[in-house]
Amino acid sequence: MLRALPGLLLAGLLAATALPPAALAQNTPTPEIKTHSDAQQTVSEYRLNGKLYAIRVAPKSGQAYFLYDADGDGNYQRRDTDTVPVPEWVRRE
Repeated sequence: MLRALPGLLLAGLLAATALPPAALAQNTPTPEIKTHSDAQQTVSEYRLNGKLYAIRVAPKSGQAYFLYDADGDGNYQRRDTDTVPVPEWVRRE
């Protein structure tokens, strides 16, 4: 019984300090997404606080990709991923 006590105390401490899912959801910003389509592709613009930080390009044939501004300098770099995070420069302002 005494051997299990430190483990139980640690588990209880971790459980008491963990954030509930609702608290985590409040810290996750939801971007505004505007989508435009034409015969060649679908383009979705991701904004938060009025700042454009990502553009998702989904060609009619081929793999979708993001153009992502990681540091707010207006230089968008291609990211071949399914999602991109909201960059810190957008969250601060």
